[in-house]
Amino acid sequence: MSTRITRLLGLGLRAGNVVVGVAAVRAGLQRGKLACVVLAQDAGPRTIEKVVRLAEAKSIPVLRGPIATELGAGLGKPPVQAVGVSDAALARGLIADSE
Repeated sequence: MSTRITRLLGLGLRAGNVVVGVAAVRAGLQRGKLACVVLAQDAGPRTIEKVVRLAEAKSIPVLRGPIATELGAGLGKPPVQAVGVSDAALARGLIADSE
């Protein structure tokens, strides 16, 4: 499942529908631009608290993805704790995959 998530996120990143990193995800949530958020399995407690609280306030689903190193590797980046998805169709696909 986690490799499928990283593959879908990689496609979304190339299409410009994904933001990477806690700061970018929080900014996207504050602007109401994100359809869902994927948090690394091993994200730190502060990251989880900051992102989840903001996502819940905006009624944005939060999914748990693979560990940060796998998530980053799938996106061609260093370890990544949070990824935001702005495309509604991609978000629906990720949510369906996680259930």
